[in-house]
Amino acid sequence: MTSITTTNTIDVVSYCRVSSHGQGESGLGLEAQREYIARAAQQNGWNIVDAFVDVVSGKLAIEDRPEGKKALAACKKLKAQLVVAKLDRLSRSVHHIARLMEQTEFKVATMPQAKTFELHLFAALAQQEREFIANRTKEALAALKIRADAGDIQSVEKIFRRSEALDKGRTKANRAKATEAVQLRVNTWQESVRDPIDLCIRKGGRTLQQVADCLNSKGITTSRGGQWSSMQVSRVMKNLALHFPAKDAAV
Repeated sequence: MTSITTTNTIDVVSYCRVSSHGQGESGLGLEAQREYIARAAQQNGWNIVDAFVDVVSGKLAIEDRPEGKKALAACKKLKAQLVVAKLDRLSRSVHHIARLMEQTEFKVATMPQAKTFELHLFAALAQQEREFIANRTKEALAALKIRADAGDIQSVEKIFRRSEALDKGRTKANRAKATEAVQLRVNTWQESVRDPIDLCIRKGGRTLQQVADCLNSKGITTSRGGQWSSMQVSRVMKNLALHFPAKDAAV
C-alpha cells in the first residue's frame, strides 16, 4: 500500500522537458516524467497547482525557455515549489542549477527527500560524468577516423551514420558530397582486394570458403583487420562483380 507523508502539504508546479516531440535525449519521455511527478506528489503529499512542458534543449537555462520562464513565474505567484522528474530536466549544467537555487525552491521526483546541498552535489557529479563521456567519445571517434582512413569499411560507415544523424543542418549538396566521399572510400578499399580475390580464384579457389582460406593464408585481412569468412567474400565478390568459372558452383 502506498504511504503518503502527512506532514505539511506543499504546493508544487510541475515542469517537464523533452528535447523533441519524440522521446527526448535522455530516454525519459513526457509521459514517464508526468508519472514520476504524479507518484512523488501522491507519496509525499504535494499538491500540483500548475503544470508546464517545454520542448527544448537542456543547454538553455530554465529561465531562458518559453515554458520554463512561465513555470518560475507561477511558482513565485502561487508561492509554490518547482518539481521535475529528474535533475537533468532542469539542466545539465551545475552553473544553471546553482543559479536556479537562488531563485526558487525545487524538488526532484526521483529524489524527493534530497536537500539543496545534495541536489547541487548530484548535479556536479552528473556534469563530471558527462565530461568523461564526452572525452571518451572524442577518443573513440579519433580512433574510428584512423581506422576509416586506413580503409576499414565498417569504420567509414559508422562515421557516415554519425554524420548523417548530425546532417539535418547541412544542405542537400553537402550531404551528397559526404555520401560520395564515403562511397569513394568504400570503393577504394574494395578495389584493393580485387586482385588478391581474383588470384585466389585463378589458383583453384572454387568455393567462397576456399577463397576466404586463400586470403587468410596470404595474410590479407578484411576491412576491419580480421580473418575472412565465406560471407564476407561473397559480399565483396558481388560488389566487385567477380565470379567463379561458370561450370563451378561457389558454395
